[in-house]
Amino acid sequence: MDLSWALYLAFCAVPLMTLLPLLRHEGWWVRGFEFPAMQITVVTALALVACLWVNGWPGGWGLGLAAVLLGCTLFQLGRILPYTRLFPHQIQTARQARPKDRLNIIVANVLMTNRNAGPLLDVIHTEAPDLILTLETDDWWQEQLAGIEVDYPFTVKQPLDNLYGMHLYSRLQLLDARIAYLVDDEVPSIHADVVLRSGTRVRLHCLHPAPPSPTENPTSAERDGELLLVARELDVCAGPVVVMGDLNDVAWSASTRLFQKISGLLDLRIGRGLFSTFHADYLFMRWPLDHIFCSGDFTLARIRRLGHIGSDHFPIQAVLQHTPRALDLHPEPTASLREAERAEEKIAQVDADQTALP
Repeated sequence: MDLSWALYLAFCAVPLMTLLPLLRHEGWWVRGFEFPAMQITVVTALALVACLWVNGWPGGWGLGLAAVLLGCTLFQLGRILPYTRLFPHQIQTARQARPKDRLNIIVANVLMTNRNAGPLLDVIHTEAPDLILTLETDDWWQEQLAGIEVDYPFTVKQPLDNLYGMHLYSRLQLLDARIAYLVDDEVPSIHADVVLRSGTRVRLHCLHPAPPSPTENPTSAERDGELLLVARELDVCAGPVVVMGDLNDVAWSASTRLFQKISGLLDLRIGRGLFSTFHADYLFMRWPLDHIFCSGDFTLARIRRLGHIGSDHFPIQAVLQHTPRALDLHPEPTASLREAERAEEKIAQVDADQTALP
C-alpha cells in the first residue's frame, strides 16, 4: 500500500468520530465520541487541511472525502458554538442584586482517592456559597468536611467508597430531604427543598449517574434513564427547580439535549462559555461534565469554573437569582411527541424506581 492510500484510509477514519454518535447505539464506544467535540473539531479540520495539501484541489473520491471532512467540521462547530459568547444567553443575566433571592452554589467532584481536603476547604472559605454539593465523598471526606457544619448546619450525607458518595451542605434550611437510588442500588441521588432568604422554596435534585465506560456500564442506558426519569417528573410551572451534579455527560450530547427538552430547564453555559470541568490535569482533554440547570424563573448573576482542588474535576460555581418575571423572557425547551416517546423508551430500558422521587 503506497502512502497516498494510507493517507486516504486515515482521512476516511476521521469522520467516524463525528458520524458514529449520530447512531442511537448506546454502547460506551459510540457515546464516548460525544465528549471530545472540541478535540474532534480540531482533528477533523486538520485532516481537511492535510487532505487538500496532499492532493491539491481533489477530484473524484478526494473531493467527496474533503466535502465529508468539511461537513463534519461544520457539524462539530455547530455543537460547540452555543457554548461560546457568540451565541445568545439561554438564561438572562440578573440586572439588579437582590441578596434574599440569590442562591450561591458550588458543585465539586473531589476525587475519592484525593487525600488533600485543604484546597476545597479554602474554596469554601473564600467563596462562602449557600450550597455545596460534593461528589465521590467517602467517610474520610466526611470527617474532613465536618468542620464546615458550623456554618452549614443543614446537611444530607451519603458517604460511599465506590466513587458515588454524595454530600450536600447548606447554610439555608433544607426541607423534605431524601436520598434515593433511582436506577442503581449503588448510585445515590439527593432530593430536597432549599428555602431562600426570601422564603421561596427551590426544589433541588443532586445527581451523579454512572457513566458509559468499559469498566462501569457498557452502555449509556442507566445514565440516560436516571436523567430522563428526573426530567420527566419535574414540573417547572409549579415552582423553581435546580438540577446539579456531575452528570457524566457533556452539555451538547443528544442525551443532555433530550434531558433539557423533557425537563424544560435552562443551561447556564449557553451563550457564556464551555466551563470545562474535566479533566483538570490535562489541558487538551477537557469537556464540561459538571452541570447546573435551572427553571426559567431564575436569572444568573455569575457562573465560573473554580481552581484546582487536587481532583480530576474543577469545581463549578453559579449564583442564581430567583426572578419570577424572567419566565416571560425564557422560552422553555420543549420536546416533540417523538422525543417524549424516546425518553419513555429510555426510562423503560432500566429498572428504575419510579416511586423514589417525591
